[in-house]
Amino acid sequence: MAEEGNGADQQQQQVKMNILTQFIRDLSFENILAQKGTGGDVQPDVSVQVNLDAKKRKPDHQYEVVTKITINSKNKETEDPLFLLEMEYVGVFHVEGVPDDQLHPFLLIECPRMTFPFLRRIVSDITRDGGYPPLNLDNIDFVQLYRNEIARRQQAQQQQDGNEGTADA
Repeated sequence: MAEEGNGADQQQQQVKMNILTQFIRDLSFENILAQKGTGGDVQPDVSVQVNLDAKKRKPDHQYEVVTKITINSKNKETEDPLFLLEMEYVGVFHVEGVPDDQLHPFLLIECPRMTFPFLRRIVSDITRDGGYPPLNLDNIDFVQLYRNEIARRQQAQQQQDGNEGTADA
């Protein structure tokens, strides 16, 4: 009998995840080099910023996970901007069986990992269609990105707590 109970608990704990849909919520590509009317060979310096957000949706077990990416490209030699790409890419997921204490990291690590190949393809196509070599983003370490964000929030909280302590003195 005890073995049956363990089997039922294991079935309840099984994680189920489905991507219900994914889409571009917002997209902006500013081709600054073309606007200036200049061209020629340039050596681009590319910086990529990634931000993640997740929120619960109705019905139950549905979550919206947003990957916000900002890509700045400058000419290495002159520091003149070449292009700016900003995109919000959304995945809507059905997630069950994830314990509450693990849901936040699951949503901000596993879900973006599932949508990233699609986001990467869009970035490649847009930069190519904008007249540049296709920008093929490197894989993003979503675990490290999550850890960095948690550390940043803890540091901000400590600074806020420290400022409140000095204001009272």
